[in-house]
Amino acid sequence: MDIRISIFQVELLWENPEANRKMLSNYLSDIAPESDAAIFPEMFTSGFTMNAGKLAERMDGKSIQWMLEEAAKHKMALAGSLIIEENGNYYNRFVWVYPDGRLIYYDKRHLFSLSEEPRVFTPGKKREIIEYLGWTIFPQVCYDLRFPVWARNDNNYDIYLNVANWPVMRSVAWNVLLQARAIENQAFAIGVNRFGKDGHEIYHAGDSSVIDPLGKVVLKISDKENVKTVTLKKEKLNEIRRKLPFLNDRDNFKIQY
Repeated sequence: MDIRISIFQVELLWENPEANRKMLSNYLSDIAPESDAAIFPEMFTSGFTMNAGKLAERMDGKSIQWMLEEAAKHKMALAGSLIIEENGNYYNRFVWVYPDGRLIYYDKRHLFSLSEEPRVFTPGKKREIIEYLGWTIFPQVCYDLRFPVWARNDNNYDIYLNVANWPVMRSVAWNVLLQARAIENQAFAIGVNRFGKDGHEIYHAGDSSVIDPLGKVVLKISDKENVKTVTLKKEKLNEIRRKLPFLNDRDNFKIQY
């Protein structure tokens, strides 16, 4: 079965959840019903801020409720990361909301050590696999991209998905590593990055991309705000894995959480 995924490379409004939700709602109205899933960047309600005490929400907060309502309204899945407070801890949490109201989440494992993120947020401890429309999707958040062991495909996912606030100064790493994750895991790789300057005047060129399991760039959005929808074909993935069964030769190991 084919799946249509919309990539939201948007200029996030700094620390302004209400304005960001409104902006994204406008885009969602434009793409529906031509998509099965809409993917927002990392910290899509606020930008990559460490002001968690002010901006954190709970899982029953406004942004999750907004996601549930929009997913039901447009009959599509919605996903992205946002700041969540739970039991006194703050998480950079990727949330996937199904059209029927179910949700699954993944807490960012690798917190960016060149920022205050490890001192503000609590790292996640487990991987998650999303099942949707006959596809299996493995979510990661930004800095996770640099750690291939955490991303290793144990023949249990079809799509590697990373949502990010990745600055232009390190765009070479973003582009190369996305291709590497696709090739080594024989999966489609999707990277959804924000665009524009954040509240610290750090510029993001976007470079949101979709890459096939052979490393070919299927879609790329560079240096502008845009929303694009791509159709992924399951038969193409299956054919590549049949002809080149490299995953059968993978090393077996267990990750210590």
